[in-house]
Amino acid sequence: MFGLGGQELLLILFIVLLFFGPSKLPELARGLGKGMREFKKAQADLEHEFNKVADSTDAEEKSVPPKASNDLTGSSESKKS
Repeated sequence: MFGLGGQELLLILFIVLLFFGPSKLPELARGLGKGMREFKKAQADLEHEFNKVADSTDAEEKSVPPKASNDLTGSSESKKS
């Protein structure tokens, strides 16, 4: 986890405990959990929208037949007149 070992994590937790006190730790953990949950939800929603747009674009490309590349009749000139 972020290249931290057990000793580093314990040191960080001890500093947080000293800084905020034992009464605030559950509240901080709850807030952190809510924030992570909201972030994951937003990430999943964004991924879902991206996949939906990509799938609709693929479906449109498959349903539209390619245009004829060589127009021998000159229909474009007859449309101008």
